[in-house]
Amino acid sequence: MGKYIIFVAVVIVLFAAWAIHSSIQQKRRLLERLKREFGEIPHRDYEHVHFQSIPHYYEKHRGDGFYVDDITWNDLDMDRIFMLLNNTQSSAGEEYLYKTLRVPEFSREKLKERERLIRYMESHEDIRILFQKSFWKMGYTKRISLADYIGNFLELDSKNRWSQYMYIIFVIIAIVIMCIHVSIGMLALIFVLVWNINGYFKAKAEVESYFICTAYIARLVESCRELGGRQDEELKEYEQAMGDAARSLTPIIKKARIIGNANNVSDGLAEIFMQYVNMVFHLDLISFYNILDTVKSHVDDVERLLELVGKLETAIAIASFRQTLPYYSEPEFTEKKGNYLCAVDLYHPLVEHPVANCIEETRSVLLTGSNASGKSTFLKTVAINAILAQTIHTCMAHSCITGFYRVMSSMALKDSLETGESYYMVEIRSLKRIMTEAKKQGSAPVMCFVDEVLRGTNTVERVAASSRILQSLAREGAFVFAATHDIELTHLLEKDYANYHFREEVLNNDISFNYILNRGRATTRNAIKLLGIMGYDEEVLKKAEETAAHFLETGEWRM
Repeated sequence: MGKYIIFVAVVIVLFAAWAIHSSIQQKRRLLERLKREFGEIPHRDYEHVHFQSIPHYYEKHRGDGFYVDDITWNDLDMDRIFMLLNNTQSSAGEEYLYKTLRVPEFSREKLKERERLIRYMESHEDIRILFQKSFWKMGYTKRISLADYIGNFLELDSKNRWSQYMYIIFVIIAIVIMCIHVSIGMLALIFVLVWNINGYFKAKAEVESYFICTAYIARLVESCRELGGRQDEELKEYEQAMGDAARSLTPIIKKARIIGNANNVSDGLAEIFMQYVNMVFHLDLISFYNILDTVKSHVDDVERLLELVGKLETAIAIASFRQTLPYYSEPEFTEKKGNYLCAVDLYHPLVEHPVANCIEETRSVLLTGSNASGKSTFLKTVAINAILAQTIHTCMAHSCITGFYRVMSSMALKDSLETGESYYMVEIRSLKRIMTEAKKQGSAPVMCFVDEVLRGTNTVERVAASSRILQSLAREGAFVFAATHDIELTHLLEKDYANYHFREEVLNNDISFNYILNRGRATTRNAIKLLGIMGYDEEVLKKAEETAAHFLETGEWRM
């Protein structure tokens, strides 16, 4: 008998030692990963369902002010920008980071505070890692947005809690009957047990999907309570706010552990035993509804914790992103009236080997040049940097002086298969939304980007209509950046627009682009030469040159 006891004791000690060793190893690996991944481009695999759910927090909290609309977001491929930035450890941080990119700030004070947090997290590795560990404990909800979980959770009726207490009363009644009459009491108890277990699985099926939400809220509260107990002078405002909000939600932690046990039946004998106890007494369901009551009573505190975690994780993600860049600068927001942009060595963060360009302008800009010369990329470069200046307080430039703007675009449009609208109809709707926004007395002027305005219609009407649209936008005070192949527009709009162009060189039957921005309108015509480089018949090229020359001379087309 003694040998068996010693054997069991050794097994327990070995198991405990293994558990402690595993925990230490996990913490060590986490620390190494957090250090290694900071300052590196995140490499994450996003499930489609998960990625589609990330914007839901932004959609619920974007408010009534200006935000980057879907057309602009998609035009600029901002999902990829988000992925470059997403060095977060939790759903709360991830969803808040997305919201930050979609809702530009128009307050110098708020951006200044965001910058202070970024710099602090960048320069204090030990503090940063401490916070990241806490955020990692919260983890991700993955397939469903945390905002959706909490929103749907709050819609549940907590009154169902009282029906769960009835099952406990039934057991007590059966036991009392047993004390009076054993045989009848035994039958009553068996009936009650069957009734309770059947009712348990029915009731649990209705709410079990929300157990993930209660567990997440509990981890959120526990992590914020720990962080709220710190005494860091630089983060005092955030830590104190975390502690205050977590205090009222602390009862959730213990109650969530009961629910957690119900979800981990394979973890050990104690958990299996608790599962049977829950079947009979519905303790996990009662705890669930008690948590629901607590969250409903303190929903503002939950939202506050999510916001605080989001702000701190976003600051860490931005600090990490900055270290992946060849160079960057903090934007300087001018107080001059009127539109203004002065950027030195501005580049596109998604281009592998970007060519940097400089620009200083107070007037709207009209870009000309051949296809693939760099017009669209330059428009996107300016637009992305304008958004990032007011969101993550970071510009991909050696310096950038700018104003506050409501950034919009009309660039990568397509026919709408859902509505059956042609490209032209999609385009004019897109332009109309920009014109409508430009006429509003908003928080700042509109900065808009238009690639080949009205390309979906014929030349005569395109030039006539696009010249008036672009003129109207500029005179409404919008800061317009437009690209066109129509040289006529550079003459028609020269009072309102500064002309810039990109050029290419055709040498030895080859074409090369330097992607350098040049002042003035494009003066070269190389479209027909490019056909020759691609091997088109010489007779076709000769006739095309003759037709073009005749039109330029007479203004009439001739075949």
